[in-house]
Amino acid sequence: MLSVLSYGRLVARAVLGGLSQTDGRDYSLVTASYGFGKDFRKGILKKGMCYGDDACFIARHKSADVLGVADGVGGWRDYGVDPSQFSATLMRTCERLVKEGRFTPSSPVGILTSGYYELLQNKVPLLGSSTACIVVLDRQSHQLHTCNLGDSGFLVVRGGEVVHRSDEQQHYFNTPFQLSIAPPGAEGVVLSDSPEAADSSSFDVQLGDIILTASDGLFDNMPDYMILQELKKLKSTNYDSIQQTAQSIAKQAHELAYDPNYMSPFAQFACDNGLNGENPMTSRCCCPLWQSTQTEYVMIVGTVYFPSQSSACLQLRRAASSRMDCGGTPPSLPPLTAKTCRPLFSAESASI
Repeated sequence: MLSVLSYGRLVARAVLGGLSQTDGRDYSLVTASYGFGKDFRKGILKKGMCYGDDACFIARHKSADVLGVADGVGGWRDYGVDPSQFSATLMRTCERLVKEGRFTPSSPVGILTSGYYELLQNKVPLLGSSTACIVVLDRQSHQLHTCNLGDSGFLVVRGGEVVHRSDEQQHYFNTPFQLSIAPPGAEGVVLSDSPEAADSSSFDVQLGDIILTASDGLFDNMPDYMILQELKKLKSTNYDSIQQTAQSIAKQAHELAYDPNYMSPFAQFACDNGLNGENPMTSRCCCPLWQSTQTEYVMIVGTVYFPSQSSACLQLRRAASSRMDCGGTPPSLPPLTAKTCRPLFSAESASI
C-alpha cells in the first residue's frame, strides 16, 4: 500500500520531468520537412506536401510513425504528363492507408504495395512513374522498418555518424527502379518495377537517433559528411530546431547545385559512367549538364524521442488506481492538467 509520501514523490517526478525510463516505453518522432522545386519557389508547397515533382507525407498512428518520400520521373513531361501527379497521389494514398490503420508496422513494403495497386485500380486515369521510400518507426518494438525503391533513400544518424542507410537501386546510370502506370498498350514499353522489388530492412533505433529521408536530389548534391556537419548543429529535439536544420541542409544543397565549380556526388557519378564534361574555368571533369538538372528534392528530418512527462502522468493514474484496488482512499492529488503534466514538446511538434 502506497503511503502519502510515496504519492508526493510520484507527483513530483511527474511534474519535474517524468518517471525513470524503462525498456517498455514507447518511442515517437518529432519531424519537419523542407524542399525545393525546380520553379525556385523555396520551400513552397504545391497542393499537399509536394515540392515540384517530389512529394512526401508524415503520418502518425497509435502503433507507429510513418514517413514517405517519392520522386516523380520528369521524363513524362515530354509526353504532356505532369510528373508530380503520380508521386503526389502515391504519397497521399499511402498516408491515408496509415491513418486508417490499414498497415503492419513491420511491413512498409505493404503500405507501398497497397498504395500502388490502389492507383492502378483508380477510376480516374493516372499516368507517370516515381521512386519511393517509406520509413516506419514501430513505437513499441523500437525498430525502424524501411523499404526503398529507386534512388530516394534514408539515413539513420547516431552520435554524428551514419549507422544505417538505404541502398540505391539503379537499372543503369540515372535510371532508378520505379513504379509506373503506362498508357494502355504501352505497358511493355515503359519501365516499371514491382513494389515488392523494394529493398527492405529493419533496424533497432535509440533515443536521440536522427532519421533523414529524402529524394535523390539531396544526396546528389551533398555527400554524407556535409549532411552530418549540418545535423551536428541540431542541439534541441523540438520542432523549431529540427525545422531550422532541415532548411539549412536544403538551402546548402540548393546553393551547391548551382555552383559551377562544385563537383557534386551526382556529377562525379556521371564522370565515372563516362559522361564527361569539362569546366573551362578549372579544366576538370564536372559534367555541368547533369549537375544542373539535380535541383529538386524533398526531405524529412526526424528525431527519436520519448514523451516522458506524458508517460509519467499515465503511471501516476495507474498508481492511483492500484491504491483504490487495495481498498484504501488515495490522498488528494492535483488534477493532471496541461500545466502540471504537459508533454515534452508542443502540440505542433508532437503531432506529425
